[in-house]
Amino acid sequence: MRVGGHRAAGVIARKHEMAIRNLSNLHAPKKANENKKRVGRGMGSGMGKTSTRGHKGQGSRSGSSLMRGFEGGQMPLHRRLPKRGFTNIFRVEYTVLGLDRVAEILATAPGTEFTLDKIVSLGLLRKKGGLIKVLNNGELSGPVTIHAHKFSKTAQQAIEKAGGKAVLIG
Repeated sequence: MRVGGHRAAGVIARKHEMAIRNLSNLHAPKKANENKKRVGRGMGSGMGKTSTRGHKGQGSRSGSSLMRGFEGGQMPLHRRLPKRGFTNIFRVEYTVLGLDRVAEILATAPGTEFTLDKIVSLGLLRKKGGLIKVLNNGELSGPVTIHAHKFSKTAQQAIEKAGGKAVLIG
């Protein structure tokens, strides 16, 4: 049998204790006020003689530092795992602009032309000198002229179907 009352009473008391916070009961987190570990300052400190480095071996020598991921001579994990794929140095990255986003902006702000300057001012293109590709993931309600570096076929068809124009830049 348990002694000391009901468990729930302790939980409620703890919640109440944590809820009341003011300057009179603030305290530093645990280990916040401990002194820095000072090694090699005599046997009484518990960190004298070998200064927590142990006896002999590479780790006990001055200037010793092992490479990141060193596993004591065992083949390290980053060398045990196979290499995969390659990095295409000619990759061209586009910032995606969906027709749903264009429709949202048209509903809030007037205007039917989306030039590169307007796209940048709206914050849709973050990278300076970045490229834009328009994708079809929404419905356009009215005609709009969009200037972009690339269009998906379906996006171009959707823009023309709504009575707008898809203008390629560069």
